[in-house]
Amino acid sequence: MGSLWDMEQGGGVLHGQLHWLVEILEWLAAVIDIAAIVLLLLGAGRFILGVTVAEIARRGPERVEKTNRERIELGRYILAGLELFIVSDVIHTALSLAFADLIFLLLLVIIRSITSYFLDRELEQLKKELGT
Repeated sequence: MGSLWDMEQGGGVLHGQLHWLVEILEWLAAVIDIAAIVLLLLGAGRFILGVTVAEIARRGPERVEKTNRERIELGRYILAGLELFIVSDVIHTALSLAFADLIFLLLLVIIRSITSYFLDRELEQLKKELGT
């Protein structure tokens, strides 16, 4: 059994004998990335439409309430998209076998987890304000 450095340089069993599996997993990770982007775009589109309708059709407190409900929905899309990106990053890192990629993944997961935590807190606050 070689060292981690040897595996990183040589690609290990996956890249040597199971290269077809690596390619399939890379394609799956790319599909997950695209799904996350589509999910974020869908959420953004729904948010823009919802806020536009709220601004045009409603006045006063109803407008603010509708906008806050749209913010909650957008937050859900963002959180789901972040989770998908984490899945994709884990797959990419597992396939690369590079220590630098592992450190990069660790930093990404920390940043995305912090973002998710604070976004979730903000959504809970909005839900309390709306009484839902």
